[in-house]
Amino acid sequence: MTSPDPQETHALLIRIADALERMAPPPPPAMTLEGSDVFVWHPEEGRLAPVGRPNRVELELLRGIDRQSDQLHDNTQRFARGLPANNALLWGARGTGKSSLVKAVHAAVNEEAKTGDYAPLALVEIHREDIPSLPRLLTLLRDEERRFILFCDDLSFDQDDASYKSLKAVLEGGVEGRPGNVVFYATSNRRHLLPRDMIDNERSTAINPGEAVEEKVSLSDRFGLWLGFHNCDQQTYFEMIEGYARRFNLAIEPEALRREANEWAVTRGSRSGRVAWQFIQDLAGRLGQRLE
Repeated sequence: MTSPDPQETHALLIRIADALERMAPPPPPAMTLEGSDVFVWHPEEGRLAPVGRPNRVELELLRGIDRQSDQLHDNTQRFARGLPANNALLWGARGTGKSSLVKAVHAAVNEEAKTGDYAPLALVEIHREDIPSLPRLLTLLRDEERRFILFCDDLSFDQDDASYKSLKAVLEGGVEGRPGNVVFYATSNRRHLLPRDMIDNERSTAINPGEAVEEKVSLSDRFGLWLGFHNCDQQTYFEMIEGYARRFNLAIEPEALRREANEWAVTRGSRSGRVAWQFIQDLAGRLGQRLE
């Protein structure tokens, strides 16, 4: 049997290597954190996508949540200054300004950074379904000089959803723990992030019901700052409406504004920041004015 020609073998190996290279997916682009203060995490691509024009309102337009605003602002500013700060859970009724407050506080603290002694924070949104990729994201951010608020809107867990264990380990209980340059903010309609029937089911089927429920509920304990949000009264609702109307110079008489705003709330069956903003959008459209 004759020995293979070394030149032919070398050429064959080159062709095989070229074929494998064409079949392999391209390497992910290098992560860059320049040019934006707001990003969205895309785990399938392993990258942070910058957001050019974040969807948010100004902090002073958020009415009826002064206490929550002050507490979250203070916690965020301490974090920006490199001081100890807590993970924050904003829980309560829908449409009461939880996610709007997170984004508004981030913008306000970064505006203050222009004349302060700290650098602007980056806000990174991670979607609920991407929570299992959170450890990978933290690995990317751990060695960055910049400080990050990781934000998950409408966070909750359903029956047979075990991804909460990953979040619990990341927040505090893991070997590596949460990096010092990262804090985690989440909003939820549930105070304990779990539906009541899920907790009741754990209590009724576990060998030791108390320990089973404690395992589930202890996730919310990893958030050192709890802020509750509730539907507002009529006066606060009117203050929201009037604040928006002044901000955007809407051409409508105060009495007509209140009357139409009240009718809008009645048709929606509730009064909240979301309902107020939806009314303002409708009103501006009818008046032919832009919200800029």
